[in-house]
Amino acid sequence: MCSEIRLFTRESVARAKEVVANPAEAADPAGGGSYADWAMLTVNALRIELGKSYRGTCDLLAEMPGILAEIGLSQVPHFTSVHAWFVKIPIERWRAFLDVSARHRSGHAAIDATGFDRDQPSRHYAQRAHYHLRALKVTALVDVETLYITDIHAAAGKPSNFRTGPQVARRNAGDLRSLAADSGYDSMAFRAELREHGIRPLIKHRILAPFDHAHNGRMDTDAYNQRWMSETVFSSIKRNPGATVHARSWWLEFREMVLKATVYNLRRSVRYS
Repeated sequence: MCSEIRLFTRESVARAKEVVANPAEAADPAGGGSYADWAMLTVNALRIELGKSYRGTCDLLAEMPGILAEIGLSQVPHFTSVHAWFVKIPIERWRAFLDVSARHRSGHAAIDATGFDRDQPSRHYAQRAHYHLRALKVTALVDVETLYITDIHAAAGKPSNFRTGPQVARRNAGDLRSLAADSGYDSMAFRAELREHGIRPLIKHRILAPFDHAHNGRMDTDAYNQRWMSETVFSSIKRNPGATVHARSWWLEFREMVLKATVYNLRRSVRYS
């Protein structure tokens, strides 16, 4: 029987090969070329899954020949190479990796936001890099039936849900049939946009007038209550792989959050497929 980490690696390799131009490329060409994108996508996913630093991940891989064989690596890459590829691979490919990791979708989703801590560097670095905000606001689109994360948005400030909600929904309009959200996303313009795309809005009205009670009373309670699934997913991510992002640049922190969501999906595929 295969171990869970081997199954995770196998799933990661399969999904990573779906988002690269040349999936048949060797992981590390013996003649001395570059590492394959799909191999470095997988190694970085393993880094998040193992909860280790770049150096710690490579040290562990050196003791895991079976995992190296699953990736097709003849030797462990240097930890600086793993970091360099994390930076080098464009965000569009990391997002594509997230997209293919959500293998099953019902079209019924919930959207919600939470905070993730930013790893605090030295005071000297924080002052030099203008690194003052202590948390990321992370918005996730979660399929309420399969519990896969289908999209994620991260911001270093505290943008309004009125702005991030439509942005995330618009990117995924072709896959959605209904969208549940709490009253923080209450906006007639947002509801109208969802309906234009054929998406049923399940968004509670803030009580500003008596007829708002009537609007909420007509809502399908069972469907609306499924929005709590997004909180379940956030709780799972914060337990493992963790509630803190460790990258030092804000744009790499966003990338790290996309990778955390991808790792969550890959682990779910391994455990429940």
